Amino acid sequence: MGSAFFWGAVSGGAVLLGAIISMIIHIPRKILGFIMAFGVGVLIGAATFELLQESLDKSEMMNTVIGFAAGAIVFTVLEAIITHHGGKHRKRSNAHELQDNNQNDDSSDGGGLSIFIGTVMDAIPESIMLGTTLIGGKGVSMLLLLAIFISNIPEGLSSTSGMLKSGQSKGKILFLFVTVTIVAGLSALFGYVFLDHANPAVISIISSFAAGGIITMIGATMMPEAYEDGGALVGLFTAAGVITSIILDHLS
Repeated sequence: MGSAFFWGAVSGGAVLLGAIISMIIHIPRKILGFIMAFGVGVLIGAATFELLQESLDKSEMMNTVIGFAAGAIVFTVLEAIITHHGGKHRKRSNAHELQDNNQNDDSSDGGGLSIFIGTVMDAIPESIMLGTTLIGGKGVSMLLLLAIFISNIPEGLSSTSGMLKSGQSKGKILFLFVTVTIVAGLSALFGYVFLDHANPAVISIISSFAAGGIITMIGATMMPEAYEDGGALVGLFTAAGVITSIILDHLS
């Protein structure tokens, strides 16, 4: 159980790492765009080769389709709520600029808390599925771990930038992202403990549900930001991320 919490905290801790980096150095937006694009590619691979394949292996196609559609719909609804309350730019490296440009919009109110809630919303399903990869004494899925870790660093960078601009103290920001790290660890522990003896159909639906949420999140937040910051070259980095995920999946 300890290993499940540890690996979940490692994946979620990438947000904290991004926050710390953001407080120390300035990273050019183009570089952030390339990192984000690579993370998009790895996440697409992880959702496809790890989560959806796991879902198909555990049960029938219908459960995979139902779970995937449910994950996409639920994430879309939650994303709309978070967007309305000011958290729509949580994965954007220029979040503070976008908030300034919309400072008269109601959606900018309470942005710091909404960014935090949105970050937790992203972390929980990913970490739960990371925990399930340890079931049966198997080692953690390095593909899924790497995918989550890479995608979380830019989120920590961008969220911190926006929250500092909105007047949040560094101490409060670090506390919030330490909380995200702990939540990610507990979510992975939950996935390991409570899904250990679950019906294969249940795990199938949960796996595809997480995949649906991740793919929807990529399309709604990560891909637009990556292209905006990195330009046409992000396609190359996304492709590199996908092939990296295939290599990792083959080696695991």
